[in-house]
Amino acid sequence: MKVAKLTAIKTIEIVNEEIPQIKNPTEVQVKIKAVGICGTDLHIFKEGRADVGFPRVMGHELSGEITAIGESVTKFKVGDRVVLDPVFACGECATCKNGYPNVCENVKCYGVQMDGGYQEYIVEDEKHFYVFPDNISYEEAALAEPFSIGANIAERTRITDKDNVLIIGAGTIGLSVLQAAKVLGAKVMMSDIVDTKLKNALDMGADVVVNSKTNSLETVVSKFSKQGFNVVIDAVGVTPIFQKSIEFAAPRARIACIGFDSRPAEIPPVVITKKELSIIGSRMNCFQFPKVIKWFSEDKVNAKKMISKKYKIDDIQKAFEETCQNGNNIKTLIIF
Repeated sequence: MKVAKLTAIKTIEIVNEEIPQIKNPTEVQVKIKAVGICGTDLHIFKEGRADVGFPRVMGHELSGEITAIGESVTKFKVGDRVVLDPVFACGECATCKNGYPNVCENVKCYGVQMDGGYQEYIVEDEKHFYVFPDNISYEEAALAEPFSIGANIAERTRITDKDNVLIIGAGTIGLSVLQAAKVLGAKVMMSDIVDTKLKNALDMGADVVVNSKTNSLETVVSKFSKQGFNVVIDAVGVTPIFQKSIEFAAPRARIACIGFDSRPAEIPPVVITKKELSIIGSRMNCFQFPKVIKWFSEDKVNAKKMISKKYKIDDIQKAFEETCQNGNNIKTLIIF
């Protein structure tokens, strides 16, 4: 089978390996159909990461077809169409037993700290997979993972139909959160510095968009929601924007922190105290796939609009290079 391995910074090589076989009774073998290129993949490709060694098979946004099952598998049959939840936790610690594997101290993301889905077949335990129906294409299903992140953020910030929501950053995650918030009935303003991304946001249901490079975000915010926003989400994930996001929060607002920027943020406690603000972290997803698959199946969100370009596995090096160069892409897919 073909396996795409990141062997050095900016270098992906296609190698041939044996198809992995089931070794444990609860495992399933999956023939990969589509894998999304994530922002994390692009960062690792361009710069590497301390917790990612070479060679590494990246890819954690994936869909495929089950081709074999272990003798104890009860959830699936051969031929099932499935997506993979990339959260791999220890399952034994108190955090996992309390139902939060995504924040397990030893959690790993498939395709990041362990080999992932840029290969023709994978074998993993059945607990990591979810079936999706025939009315969802394999290509759309590959976006269930980023939508699971959006669903997790929406759940953590407790978005309802009574909320005004500000999302800063109209990339894949920002647009996923936008669609999740609209499913829940919220009013949403989207901010970015690229007009084409803001057009995408309007197409996907944003009530108002603002280019914060050419317009005053503060002025537009005051017109949209005079007291500020009930929920503020920095979907860019960098410290300066997270700091700025606090300014747009209404009293008792919930502010999502989803970035991995290690630089400290300067937020005076008095600002949090006076408004009784809640700063809420959100990491990957916590059992959000069934909800997302239901949204997909009922056409409550539109994954198809998120797909910008598709490449075959043989062209994965080109796919990464061109996606790095094109900042307007929402989601690039690798197709098998």
